Amino acid sequence: MSIFGNIAQRLAGKNIFITGASTGIGYLTAKYFAEAGAGNIKLILTARRKEKLDALKEELVKTYPNIKVLTASLDVSKIATIRPFVKELPKEFSEIDVLVNNAGKALGLDPIGTIDTKDVEEMFSTNVLGMIELTQTVVELMKGRNKGDIIQLGSVAGRDPYPGGGIYCATKAALRSFTHVLRKELINTKIRVIEIEPGNVATDEFSLVRFKGDASRAANVYKDTEPLMGEDIAELIVFTATRKENTVIAETLVFGTNQASAFHLYRGPLDKK
Repeated sequence: MSIFGNIAQRLAGKNIFITGASTGIGYLTAKYFAEAGAGNIKLILTARRKEKLDALKEELVKTYPNIKVLTASLDVSKIATIRPFVKELPKEFSEIDVLVNNAGKALGLDPIGTIDTKDVEEMFSTNVLGMIELTQTVVELMKGRNKGDIIQLGSVAGRDPYPGGGIYCATKAALRSFTHVLRKELINTKIRVIEIEPGNVATDEFSLVRFKGDASRAANVYKDTEPLMGEDIAELIVFTATRKENTVIAETLVFGTNQASAFHLYRGPLDKK
């Protein structure tokens, strides 16, 4: 047998729940799981925009006729909708093997004292409160089976905050602390808790959302740098989930090769005007 094992066999029949799957890292993660599992998997794909999820489902089913895909509109910032959604999943999708908490956003680079309260609430509701509610709901189910993977999308910003990131950095620091506690609480179980903390990642919408549609400001974030791409992070997510069950890749800090350190991109202003 190959020293890398049979990846498709390890994923066979698994049910994988991905939030924020309509674009960027979540979208690519769904495609990479489908490829790695040779289509012999089940995917629960959620995001606010169901039409994008349905287009992805159509593509996946065409490529992998045996794949099972459930798409649903789920805005994780709407906390009260999360537990009912999980509890009402069709039986075929009810046993979740892998949860990928990918949904998240950054809004603006305003200095503290000028940050819009609505932006504060939206970032915390999406990045922290929704993530916690979904994780608590799924972990409760995983404990009953004593198995499963929780994969958290953190950020370098959760370790090393930068000017203009007062709220986003705080949300990622909160995610990091929550994840550490969860891992310690589950250390004697077969539930794996994994956090991936990327540096600067260029995806099709993240910075555009941050700057509320200002394409020129969004493009400046990546000027004179070689950022990571969504594919890089999706590949790591699938890699961590396909290790042997006795192996936990607990925490992975990842950044581009052209960075002087893991925190290079956050030492100066991200918004190059």
